[in-house]
Amino acid sequence: MRQPGREESSVSAELVGVRVLIITSNTGVERDELVVPRDQLRARGAHVTHAAMEAIDVQTYRHDLIASEPVRPDMALSEADPEDFDVVVIPGGTVNADKLRINAEARELVRSTIAAGRPIAAICHGAWLLVDAAVVTGKRLTAYPSLRTDLINAGAAWADKPVVRSDAEGWTLITSRNPDDLPDFVDAITAEFRVRTS
Repeated sequence: MRQPGREESSVSAELVGVRVLIITSNTGVERDELVVPRDQLRARGAHVTHAAMEAIDVQTYRHDLIASEPVRPDMALSEADPEDFDVVVIPGGTVNADKLRINAEARELVRSTIAAGRPIAAICHGAWLLVDAAVVTGKRLTAYPSLRTDLINAGAAWADKPVVRSDAEGWTLITSRNPDDLPDFVDAITAEFRVRTS
């Protein structure tokens, strides 16, 4: 029985030492795709940093259309050094992904992360950034269904599954389709680091 006045810790130790970077624009971010991985990976012991294109509030949305609460990022994207992180997570939201895909810093961060052999995890429209970073050729992945043709045209193999892990050319890509897949998405990121540290 819990003692009055004592907080029980909900943080596990399975991801202690793992450094996660979540990157977004400052508007159009699908709220659950930002907040759920951030909070659940922290609850599993990871150190999670959120970098946005600018170090000002990020406007989130639900289902791309309903404005939700703003989220304060930890830093600007220009301050994020890929050497400081073990995995990069890219949430969706149509506007968010469309802004990230034309941002040179975001594209270079993805390429630098891959060059270092570190995993990338993208959900929903987040895969658009991977297309513009020119890193999906030969990869098998999933995303929001409307991205299917874009991904195939960029040289990827499409799969309609809750989560797809592709491990080729020295780096791992984890992808999911939409907010309903978040439990599988977070579990797949967690499993990646259980494998690496076991």
